[in-house]
Amino acid sequence: MNISPVTVILIVLAILVVVTILAGVKTVSQGQQWTVERFGRYTRTLSPGINLIIPYIEQIGHKLSVMETVLDIPEQEVITKDNATVTADGIVFYQILEAMKAAYEVQNLTIALSTLAMTNVRAVIGAMDLDEALSQRDQINRRLLSVIDQATSPWGVKVTRIELRNIQPPQNLLDAMGKQMTAERSKRAEILAAEGEKQAAILRAEGQKQAAVLEAEGRRDAAQRDAEARERLADAEAKATKVVSDAISGGNIAAINYFVAQKYIEAFGKLADSPNQKMIMMPFEATGVVSSLAGIAELAKEIQTRSQSGTAPRPWGDGVKS
Repeated sequence: MNISPVTVILIVLAILVVVTILAGVKTVSQGQQWTVERFGRYTRTLSPGINLIIPYIEQIGHKLSVMETVLDIPEQEVITKDNATVTADGIVFYQILEAMKAAYEVQNLTIALSTLAMTNVRAVIGAMDLDEALSQRDQINRRLLSVIDQATSPWGVKVTRIELRNIQPPQNLLDAMGKQMTAERSKRAEILAAEGEKQAAILRAEGQKQAAVLEAEGRRDAAQRDAEARERLADAEAKATKVVSDAISGGNIAAINYFVAQKYIEAFGKLADSPNQKMIMMPFEATGVVSSLAGIAELAKEIQTRSQSGTAPRPWGDGVKS
């Protein structure tokens, strides 16, 4: 079968048209932006979706992702302000906001960001002491974010976050820090123990003081009560003595016998209660005491009889005279 040259030309033209149409239709995925160059010069940016370009005249320059991207900061050794060497690494989160600047304002964006981050990590940590670098990681992250975000702004890039993953001192420095921490904790434990002993001693002293005060107050109250009891006893004895004196002045012999018998019995009771006495000798005058008791009993009986009959008792002066 012979194909005429005209047919061949038409087939070639048809294929060329199809290829041209396909070359002019571009589909951009979500989260990406493509730059378009016309004869090597940037003209516009293609957004996600179907886009048309002029085949053979325009071409795709760069395909950039505008999603947030994570970039590793390589591990590096950093010398702190107090000449301690630490190893630091981290990660950078960034997002392309302007595809044209990210494509044409900087060459190899990822290498530029990584190098910039490493340089600023050395600068920030190098301006701090070792203790500050280990304890103020949030402050280091904020300073790095501020500096790097400002530096990458002309590139059409927004640095959203920077995190230092690790700040590792050398092993000998870690051992020294461990010994220092152990000594510090031992010191705190000793201080707490001393404070506890101090408080216990103060509480014991306060308790002893309170006990002494209460004991002294008890002795004072007891002495006051004893004094009041002796005062009342003295008043009673004074009144009894006055009554007896009045009776004696009235010539009542029974009252005299009562008073003498009472004192005699008290003295004899004290003699009987003495622990050194094994045998008691009754004096001859004991019979007189018995007679006095008999007179007292007679006097009491007479008073009771007159009280029941309703007559007034005789004055003490009319009693039996011995």
